[in-house]
Amino acid sequence: MLSPRQLRRLWQIRRVYRRYGLAEALGKPVRRSFPEPIGVRLRKALEELGPVFVKFGQALSTRPDILPPELAGELAKLQDQVPAFPGAEARALVEQALGKSVGQVFAIFDDKPLASASIAQVHAARLKGEGDEPGFDVVVKVVRPGIDKQIRRDVDLLHALAQLAEWFSPLAPRLRPKEVVTEYEKVIFDELDLLREAANASQLRRNWLGSELIYHPLVVWELCRPNVMVMERLHGVPVDEIATLRQRNVNIQLLAERGVEIFFREVFFFNFFHADMHPGNVFVDTSDPDNPRWLALDFGIVGSLTPDDQRYLAENFVAFFDQDYRRVAELHVESGWVPAETRVDEFEGAIRSVCEPIFNKPLSELSFGLFLVRLFEVARRFDMTVQPQLVLLQKTILQVEGLGRQLYPDLDLWKTAKPLMTEWMRERMSPKRVMAQLRRQGPQLLEELPRALSRLAQGESGGVSRADLERLTQSFRREQQRNRRTMIGATLMLSALVIFGLDGYRPAIWNGMPAISWLLAASGLALWLSARRPDAD
Repeated sequence: MLSPRQLRRLWQIRRVYRRYGLAEALGKPVRRSFPEPIGVRLRKALEELGPVFVKFGQALSTRPDILPPELAGELAKLQDQVPAFPGAEARALVEQALGKSVGQVFAIFDDKPLASASIAQVHAARLKGEGDEPGFDVVVKVVRPGIDKQIRRDVDLLHALAQLAEWFSPLAPRLRPKEVVTEYEKVIFDELDLLREAANASQLRRNWLGSELIYHPLVVWELCRPNVMVMERLHGVPVDEIATLRQRNVNIQLLAERGVEIFFREVFFFNFFHADMHPGNVFVDTSDPDNPRWLALDFGIVGSLTPDDQRYLAENFVAFFDQDYRRVAELHVESGWVPAETRVDEFEGAIRSVCEPIFNKPLSELSFGLFLVRLFEVARRFDMTVQPQLVLLQKTILQVEGLGRQLYPDLDLWKTAKPLMTEWMRERMSPKRVMAQLRRQGPQLLEELPRALSRLAQGESGGVSRADLERLTQSFRREQQRNRRTMIGATLMLSALVIFGLDGYRPAIWNGMPAISWLLAASGLALWLSARRPDAD
């Protein structure tokens, strides 16, 4: 049940809701008039309620297709215009974290925040140079003091409400509210740890270093602490300032297509994606307007997928792009997202009714977000279970679409993404990758097999026969022997060629070639051929 503190928090939320007349945002009448428009009141209410609610407003701000433009525009201010805490307090927090005065570390430190968000605020600074080397411009990110307690209060309330839903809602087994809240808790508390964010930034920078698509800032690791992070300052145009981008003759279509490519490559090729892609976190490098590059900021929220989820999602995307609705239905069953007893033909027909109208249309004529909503409504009829590990990915997809819609409404999301998915599937199934996985996992499997055999001997069969495991062990050993013979054979043949080509070396010659070369080549060829025989052991 709800604790007295949680009941008080619910009462506070209700008071804020009524004081700002937020019923108007839901299309309901309010009893009195307000001097400010509903968008301003909604933004102020979310700011007053704290970071959990601000995050919700940030997500909504990227969906002008769902919200009225005046609401979406006002909520966009939550991305980097949340009321700041005093600059002197930020300076004191930095000095406490680093154990040095600001003047010892920075040549310049601006007490006025460059940007202020729900979790932290950012100050412009310049590092002190060393010797004749000048310092470079950086940003200093500082976590809001006491913010962890506010977040803990609201997350605990969400846990309590999720527990009530588990007890009393018939939809709970499908929606899995407790797992969803647990996933959200992990995400938002990870965002409080700036050392984790610095590590995320470094990983993304490594993944994309040298790319013409996107640039990530350099982290100054020696000045990073759990509540303070220092990194290179990037100068660019905020991605939602479309008028400025057009004034600078930026190739908007290419920029939008690159945004989609970045997302799909991060999810499937790197399996490490920036999961907070609202406009406050994305700038554009316009130095080459014909070849614009994304500039990424704020790496507190990142995501990755298990290999199984990654494969199912990729196959789902490819099947969607190919309009293979039966395969989509089969994948949902195979993955366990819908019950195993689901009739695939019925599910296929329901998916077709949602998907068919959306193909070959630009974003200006459809909403991927609304499409997902309709798809989930259809899947609900088949008892589709919410996958908490995919919630972050779904949110990021909606943000990417929102950015794409703002930049270039005629962007064809499917046309841009399908070649990437096809490339990933082809690469994943390439012989080179399969052999690399075998080499990587083979020794571990061989180490585990004796233990499995030991368990079998003690009666712990687990449904696998001892003979099967023994055959598997012999198969791995034969493969290792083949590999060794191939390597040795190739080495001997290469040695033969090297000896044949040595200048100034005069060995015994037979038929125009050193006898030792003939011997090495014959031995190597024999070993190589024996390794290629199917019955080689």
